Amino acid sequence: MDDAAALMDRMYRRQRHVYDLTRKYYLAGRDEAIARLKPGPGDTVLEIGCGTGRNLIKAARTYPEARFFGLDVSREMLRAAAASIARAELSSRILIAQADAAAFDPLVLFGHTQFDRVIISYALSMIPPWREALGLALDVVAPGGSLHCVDFGQCSGLPGPFKTALRRWLAAFDVSPRDDLAETLAALSALRGLTSATEPWRRGYAILAAASRGAE
Repeated sequence: MDDAAALMDRMYRRQRHVYDLTRKYYLAGRDEAIARLKPGPGDTVLEIGCGTGRNLIKAARTYPEARFFGLDVSREMLRAAAASIARAELSSRILIAQADAAAFDPLVLFGHTQFDRVIISYALSMIPPWREALGLALDVVAPGGSLHCVDFGQCSGLPGPFKTALRRWLAAFDVSPRDDLAETLAALSALRGLTSATEPWRRGYAILAAASRGAE
């Protein structure tokens, strides 16, 4: 985790101050993913790769009766998240911790082994062992719960030059869209007894994916 944390800290030491202002223009689908969470009263919601806490704050305001948790490998991003959560007066409802998305113990971090909702927003494309992270995310979904993912899509409905330029620009920031996300999620979900579904968003600019575990 130390190497990944150091890399992310170097990347976001300065970017964290303007991250939310700049990312809102191209991280399409984040609010839609939050709208689909629909946790019930008292439900637990975990965001993996919570970054600046933007999604956690929006979700906590949208679902005032749920409890929220977030983890990120970057200390710098968590510093920004803690400050934003405090300004929003949500520190009593949102708990954050540093951890590797591909190797974390939710019981140690938060006192929970599973969560009613899990969300990953534009993080899988930045996690080298993203399949391991996705598998672990599925493992912590509680009975009757669901995982929700949003990330860069295949741009199938957009002009080829746009996709080429976007991919080149993303690569400069060590971002790699996971073109086989749908297939990987389906396979990992099936192994764990979950059902999955994916759909393109904004002409394929983004992909929205979800996996649900049946009630036991």
